[in-house]
Amino acid sequence: MAEPADLSKLRIDRSRDTETRESSSGRKYFFLFGGVVVAATAIFFLFFRGKLSAVEVQTFTVTAISPGQADAVLTASGYVVAQRQAAVASKGTGRLEYLGVEEGDQVKVGQIIARLEHSDMAAALAQTKADLATAKARLPQSQADLQEAALQYERYKKLVGEQLVPRADFDAAEARYKRAVAVMTADSAMIRAAQAAVRAAEVAMEYTNIRAPFDGTVLTKNADVGEIVAPFGSASSARAAVVSIADMSSLEVEADVSESNIQRIKPGQPCEIVLDAYQDTRYPGVVGKIVPTADRAKATVLTKIKFVQIDERVLPEMSAKVTFMNKASSENISNGAKKIIVSPAAIMTRDDRKVVFVVRDNSVMETPVEIGEMVGNMLEVRTGLAEGNQVVLSPPENLQTGTKVKVSVK
Repeated sequence: MAEPADLSKLRIDRSRDTETRESSSGRKYFFLFGGVVVAATAIFFLFFRGKLSAVEVQTFTVTAISPGQADAVLTASGYVVAQRQAAVASKGTGRLEYLGVEEGDQVKVGQIIARLEHSDMAAALAQTKADLATAKARLPQSQADLQEAALQYERYKKLVGEQLVPRADFDAAEARYKRAVAVMTADSAMIRAAQAAVRAAEVAMEYTNIRAPFDGTVLTKNADVGEIVAPFGSASSARAAVVSIADMSSLEVEADVSESNIQRIKPGQPCEIVLDAYQDTRYPGVVGKIVPTADRAKATVLTKIKFVQIDERVLPEMSAKVTFMNKASSENISNGAKKIIVSPAAIMTRDDRKVVFVVRDNSVMETPVEIGEMVGNMLEVRTGLAEGNQVVLSPPENLQTGTKVKVSVK
């Protein structure tokens, strides 16, 4: 009889299935990761292809200069200064009761722009005028007494010579005449003293009026009605200057020129003035004065440049740039046309044409230009470029329109 089979030893070997599944899962993840890497590489290549192939170039910014700047000898910076300017103050001390101007007002020489309280001065002036009237009123009586005494003296003088009157009567007439002369002299002196007192009171009264010293424009107002005004600010609580006035016709530019360059500047030399506030406007000027002393700290010499033409926009203390020019180019000062200039290294010849490569949106565009004369070490471009354009310096021979470029920074 056959022995029964031992079924307990029967087992299904699942280790091979597990290994097969693990191997299949590993291959799946490997291919998935490889696909991601390939896709990222393709995206990177497509996205950065243009940048990787960009040509590295140097650029020049096209600028525009005036004809005067083209022939510049030297440039300097400075400020507009009124050569005739005054801080107008009172000569007397008192409370300000009237102020008739504001900033920007035009004033004429002698115009009353402010006035101090003057009731005490007015009373003093009235008193001196009354004293003068009193002294003048006594004068006719003194004159009459003198006339009578003179006649009697002359009469007695004749009679005493003929021995018709006593000597004592003649002496009395003579003494009366001398007293009348003395009284007349004293009354005349009192009149002159009273007149002097009136003049002094009038001067003191005039001190309360603050007048414009010259024709000009009010720049600043430093005091207001009700404030105490004193000469030179003698009191800490008092105002010194009431207003500041400048003669706008005396505006000049004061610019510091280095000692090493001062020999290039001469009086009468033509200049071009550009205010920082109005950089599109050029004012013709001329060197008016070179101050005959140097600033030891800055090693500069002060020059004063007069405006040949000026308008109401020019104000004191504005900053300005001065271009000193050759006398031969002075006729170009007022010429409003600017010149477009570019570095000669940006110009190249293609098909018998002068061209430049203008950089726009990280690529270049071939642009034909018409060139003019040399302006210093730069080249004038008459057509084809505008101020602010970026052009390629020393462009490669194979550079074409649309080529991607990368601007190198040096």
